[in-house]
Amino acid sequence: MISCAIEKRLSAPGGEMHLALDLQIRKGELVTLYGESGAGKTSTLRMLAGLMTPDSGRISVDGQLWYDSQQRKNLKPQLRNIGFVFQDYALFPHMTVRENLEFSAGKANAGVVSELIEMVALGDLQHRKPSTLSGGQKQRVALARALVQRPKILLLDEPLSALDFKIRTKLQDDILQVHREFGLTTLLISHNLGEIHKLSDRVIELEQGRVLRDGPPEDLFLSSRISGKFKFTGEVLKIEKAEVLFIVTVLIQNQVVKVVAQASDIKGLRIGDTVLVGSKAFNPVIYKLN
Repeated sequence: MISCAIEKRLSAPGGEMHLALDLQIRKGELVTLYGESGAGKTSTLRMLAGLMTPDSGRISVDGQLWYDSQQRKNLKPQLRNIGFVFQDYALFPHMTVRENLEFSAGKANAGVVSELIEMVALGDLQHRKPSTLSGGQKQRVALARALVQRPKILLLDEPLSALDFKIRTKLQDDILQVHREFGLTTLLISHNLGEIHKLSDRVIELEQGRVLRDGPPEDLFLSSRISGKFKFTGEVLKIEKAEVLFIVTVLIQNQVVKVVAQASDIKGLRIGDTVLVGSKAFNPVIYKLN
């Protein structure tokens, strides 16, 4: 169990923001932090990891106190048993893949390196340096490196945002696999609704440093009016008028689909919006997602 009640004054695009959170994360959950840029998501992960100090509050994990402003306790990052995967990979450029993992593992966990190399399919790459790897390959190395010390908690700061669909899908599978096999409690930052639905047990939506909504992804993002037989999120590519109706072209994963819509369905809809395509009375329908 992660218990985190913290406050922090932060600089945000619109000026100073007062982050004030009271979060309870159950052991074994995969929780996504969702919200606009500047809502406090990355700062929350950094404070959990000990890379940023709250102004006040308390953080405890499984009954162990990591931070308490009143007791002046602030456990060092290396003692918090956390694996952190950054968006920019943060690999050591002068080391090979295996050397990156071995350096992070230390002598006590050296045996897990080969296990992780096999788990995330790095065997053919283990003697290469990061500069020779693709973005997806680097991200697999970063994920493996975060796991070599057998952490209790895995923190993922938009780890897949720069990757194409095929690689992103493979790494989503890798994340789910290691989350389950290592018995992790995982906190993910993501803006991709398809990814959030695939990975998350729960979503915490932040706005201006506060919890706006908290619950399963289907409760936060999916309309109860839509049939559960199929529901897909996608991006609007084109809106065309066809006599009295409209044709909305939507990119769903790597497929382009066309949905017939009425004027009321597309009110306020713009190219680039994220939408939900589902079914109602056996007809495809489209809903704009906030």
